[in-house]
Amino acid sequence: MTKPATQDVRIGAGTVPWVLSGRSEAGLRGQASRLLARVEADSALNVVDDITRVGRSLVAAGAANEYRAVVLGCDREELLAGLRALAEGQAAPNVVSGRATRQAQAAAQPVFVFPGQGTQWVGMAEELLDTSPAFAQAIRACEEALSPYLDWSLEAVLRDAPDTPPLSRVDVVQPVLFSMMVSLARMWRRFGVEPRAVVGHSQGEIAAAHAVGALSLEDAARIVALRSQILMAICGRGEMLTVLAPNDQVRTMLTSWDGVLSVAAVNGPATITVSGDVTAMAEFGAKLRAAGMMRWRVPGVDFAAHSAQVEDLREPLLDLAAGIKPARTDVPFYSTVTGQRIDTDELDAEYWYRNLRQMVRFDEAVRSLVTEGHTVFVECSAQPVLSVGMQDIAEELGRPATLLATLRNEDGGTGRFLAALAEAYVNGVAVNWTAAFE
Repeated sequence: MTKPATQDVRIGAGTVPWVLSGRSEAGLRGQASRLLARVEADSALNVVDDITRVGRSLVAAGAANEYRAVVLGCDREELLAGLRALAEGQAAPNVVSGRATRQAQAAAQPVFVFPGQGTQWVGMAEELLDTSPAFAQAIRACEEALSPYLDWSLEAVLRDAPDTPPLSRVDVVQPVLFSMMVSLARMWRRFGVEPRAVVGHSQGEIAAAHAVGALSLEDAARIVALRSQILMAICGRGEMLTVLAPNDQVRTMLTSWDGVLSVAAVNGPATITVSGDVTAMAEFGAKLRAAGMMRWRVPGVDFAAHSAQVEDLREPLLDLAAGIKPARTDVPFYSTVTGQRIDTDELDAEYWYRNLRQMVRFDEAVRSLVTEGHTVFVECSAQPVLSVGMQDIAEELGRPATLLATLRNEDGGTGRFLAALAEAYVNGVAVNWTAAFE
């Protein structure tokens, strides 16, 4: 499994991408050297408008050759430092580089991956709200669609404004994360990156269904808002725990708590989530600790999704989605309820109940995707949480794949998003860089 070319790019608001490519590594370094000399010779080229003009001209004139790099910076000094490192064949924190072979380019249209709960962090959207009109517009559309069901402001929560409800509440965090995922997917599309397929984990399937047009924004918002409110009825009764161990081993260890604890999700060959009763989970956690096994609670979850406790909510869950008519779409939808590709007109009220009650078959769905030739996966979320499982699956199958994060914890601005685009581009994904200069 190939990794992104860099994972530590942290560039602030006002970031400008300088996109370069060459037919060979020497050609790419030569282009960087020529641009470096040109910029160094023009001391007047120093303001944002000037460096933006250079970036725009590079995009307009340059072909997307096999050897690629993107230099990211907010000012002349940052961009010059990145160019100098690229010209000398050195690594730099604001340079993303890689080789996109013809084979990679042919197969590089990505799968959009929509995680469930656990990607949230305070302030995760604030910088994009202030610097990206496209993202802000998408969030406003989500707020409008959610407004019939909420007594709080989506944008106020995203900005951590005073007197707003906390992200620790399920009826807050799930609509907020849905809005983040939908808006980030729209950002990718604004730059010309369309999904070749989609997969969602648990509640992430609602965002995935909207992303491919199977659910309208209004219907998706209704499902995510109302079902998160229904879940309040079982809050405090359960917990969810992620365990790094093989599925069979975890199931064997759970036999002592049959009926009160169960496997809630299989996220990879050795990444399992367990769900169930609070007291039983404490006992199970102690057993894991004694065995020296790595485990952690799913952040912000005090209920037992994908367990028998959900059966108490069956009727209201079915009622909330009654009348919703999903549409069939051309973009493949890989279900984590079945583990396989399904037609999206099957996403009816019964499906959305099963989505919350049954085990999440993320491992099976990703295996299906990788086996069928998908090689690039983009997590449309505030931080990547599924990459470990996806990496393990691809390695076990012996099929190279590329994992890309959109945002990262405490790094959620325009610079981070442009770095994600750069990582996609150097791995062969076609990116419309013109959008960065609109």
